[in-house]
Amino acid sequence: MITHLKSAKDNERSDTLLVFLPGAYLKPDEFEREGFISAVRERHLAADSLLVDADVSYYYDQTLSERLHADVIQPQRAKGYKSIWLVGISIGGFGALIHELSRPGSVDGIVALAPYLGRRVLGAEIHKAGGLRAWQAPTGPQPDEEVDRKLWPWFQQYLQPQQGQKLPQLYLGFGLSDRFASNHKLLADALPEGRVFTTEGGHDWPQWRQLWRNMLDVLPVPSLGRSPRTARARASSRPARPTMPMRPYRSSSAKPWAIAA
Repeated sequence: MITHLKSAKDNERSDTLLVFLPGAYLKPDEFEREGFISAVRERHLAADSLLVDADVSYYYDQTLSERLHADVIQPQRAKGYKSIWLVGISIGGFGALIHELSRPGSVDGIVALAPYLGRRVLGAEIHKAGGLRAWQAPTGPQPDEEVDRKLWPWFQQYLQPQQGQKLPQLYLGFGLSDRFASNHKLLADALPEGRVFTTEGGHDWPQWRQLWRNMLDVLPVPSLGRSPRTARARASSRPARPTMPMRPYRSSSAKPWAIAA
């Protein structure tokens, strides 16, 4: 995998690395064009950013997890990064999640923006059962071996306090009109308070940009030259900007390569 490093501070490596995984048919440099990297720098966060050219071919041949681990995670750990976060959009969010599923404990946190979470038919089955809190994963032989059948039971671990503490911190953001929103809401119900962000709109850069900026204010990432600041301190240090409406999320009790962006 080809990668592009954007350091928080010239000629100096931070202890924290944000690894960006693009959506299908998107290019890694679009994260920079759309202000994701500048948002990190504006907040004076001590986190380097690594743009990964994880194109859709890795999902077609189902080698994403293997290549991401061998080409990105392991080499960056060897360089001395103490904390690594995966930040994925759409199928990139799916990639971040299935990587953790196949390589447990290899990253410290995941930010999933409008992630593809598997087939809608499986999500509909979970919704019909009353959500992740009530749904029981089928046992015995399964009709197929698609990874989403393993992903949803893994999400259920976040509902168990002791088990959830062993998992990477997971932050979810999505537009309320996103085409994957029905599945997003199922996952949102399993996550701790403060880990879910929503905004008006659908599945596109304006929503992802705003979600990212709001999520950055609460991510447990240290600041340059000082101990980690609180989200309140970070937010108060920047001039106000016009923003899209954000809503706190309140929950109620095709294959991955077939999607775009």
